[in-house]
Amino acid sequence: MGIATMTSRILGLVREQVYYWFMGTGAVASAFVFAFTIPNLFRRLLGEGALTAAFIPIFKSKEKTDGEAEMWRAANAVISGLIVASVAVVVAVMIGVTIFLATATLQPNTRLMLELLRTMFPYMILVCLAAILMGMLNARGHFFVPAFGSVVLNVVMIGSVVFLVPFFGNTLEKQIFAVAVGVLIAGVMQAIFQVPTLRAEGFRYRWVSPWKDPTVREVVRKMIPGSIGVAAFQINVLLTQTLAFGENESIVAVFNGAVRLMELPQGVFGISLATYLLPTLSGLAAEKKFPEFRSTLRQGLSYLIYINILASVFLFVLAEPIIRLLFERGKFTAFSTQQVSFALVCLAPGLVAFSMVNILARAFYAVGDIKTPMKISLFCLAVNFGFAMFFLFILNLGAAGLGIANTISSACNVTLLLFALRKKLKQLDFAELVQQLVPVIASAIAAGLLAWCIRYYWQTHLGHAKLAMKLGEVFVPMIFATLLYFGLTSWLKIPSAHDVLNLVMRRLPKKS
Repeated sequence: MGIATMTSRILGLVREQVYYWFMGTGAVASAFVFAFTIPNLFRRLLGEGALTAAFIPIFKSKEKTDGEAEMWRAANAVISGLIVASVAVVVAVMIGVTIFLATATLQPNTRLMLELLRTMFPYMILVCLAAILMGMLNARGHFFVPAFGSVVLNVVMIGSVVFLVPFFGNTLEKQIFAVAVGVLIAGVMQAIFQVPTLRAEGFRYRWVSPWKDPTVREVVRKMIPGSIGVAAFQINVLLTQTLAFGENESIVAVFNGAVRLMELPQGVFGISLATYLLPTLSGLAAEKKFPEFRSTLRQGLSYLIYINILASVFLFVLAEPIIRLLFERGKFTAFSTQQVSFALVCLAPGLVAFSMVNILARAFYAVGDIKTPMKISLFCLAVNFGFAMFFLFILNLGAAGLGIANTISSACNVTLLLFALRKKLKQLDFAELVQQLVPVIASAIAAGLLAWCIRYYWQTHLGHAKLAMKLGEVFVPMIFATLLYFGLTSWLKIPSAHDVLNLVMRRLPKKS
């Protein structure tokens, strides 16, 4: 699953490279990014969050207690309800936006954003279907195919820039609608991609009236507050982008670049692990195996911290050379590199907290508690909003200020979730995890210092004029720092280092 997610995230970076090459970080780019953020938020809430978090425990419970026939019937009822609800929301939003565009006096950039939003918003219907199908596959033990669906999504979105743009006019303001149409096509393909594997499991869609169905009611009851609990980071991004869109024409596009870099390690390990843990923890909770529940959760958190703290250090120390290597071409200039890398430096320290929120929220959902993470996330959203306004309007830090606000609010979120989970699971002991933190953090700092020294030498003596030099400026410090980190943590006998090394060795091809 991690391989499929990594492939998807890498292709997501390629997509962003193509997008930035095509549109840069100006007003049109910000209009597109902000318009896409709104329907894309539903993909993150549903595909990576609230819908699966609410549905999988119920789906697993039906399988264990009522048999497969009732399990598939409940799934069909939920799908039918989602289709009705999502179509209703999409129609209402599109009518509202159309009326607003026809009657209001708007700035050109705002008008373009709303027109793009109207074009892309039907993506929400498609993402609802893809999300529920992915959740069903996860519950049946399939993780690779659902994760690989995002690969299909990114390939189609990249193809829209290459193949559709020439048919949409000569100006960027017109050509950008080709990318919007590509989003819709990509949504269709991602949903279709899940179907063959589900059919092989025995699923056949049949309309089941959702209006009085108890399963639908339970999913909705858990999903609405759950969307806040699981997706605090994405909601933070939407709120801060809303603030920034009217302040400066480039802030949204700049901050988006930093967020995309954050999502690579967060998705490869954080989302993958959280997606795997939800059905696992749900099954343990349903069978009342709480000692195994607690040990599985602790182990998952230890792996997450061990891997993502190193990724956080690399994003912090090597932000500028990474951005330069990935994005600096076409309409993405050296000035754009400086802006995006500064925002990434401010966002990177929060990577571990961002990732832990996904896992801890799912631990609550696995034991049937949806209110606690919702309340905590609402408080942290208010914290984020306050800090974002302060850094954006008082200190005038732009996209960097949004990064700092998100980092602070995510640290607050994970602290409160840990405290609440310990109160809920009385015997949940993090002492062993805390003992590992000091040597792991010390090893990460040492690796970061080595990476910074090598990068500084490379920049002052070798430069980055050619592609080979840009590659070396990123990967040479990264390789040596990674070796130091794994060496130190192994020498210090960190259990996570031993487990990760064993996993890698088992995955390597054996000699015959």
